[in-house]
Amino acid sequence: MQVATGTVINGKIVVEGAELAEGTVVTVLSRGASARFSLTVEQENELLEAIAGIARGEFVTPEELIASPPKQA
Repeated sequence: MQVATGTVINGKIVVEGAELAEGTVVTVLSRGASARFSLTVEQENELLEAIAGIARGEFVTPEELIASPPKQA
């Protein structure tokens, strides 16, 4: 998994400094104030549990994430 930031230019997302293979599936989160999304009940429960885990201190810092070796698929 990679974390990258991009910009929409001419309707396409341009990501600087990240190598993404052709056909790579990505998830895009928009910072736009009017951007909306919907979740199923199951997805919402999963998200709430993840947020609760973070509140309990169950998370990886960005530094730990970058330092960890990638998992083999």
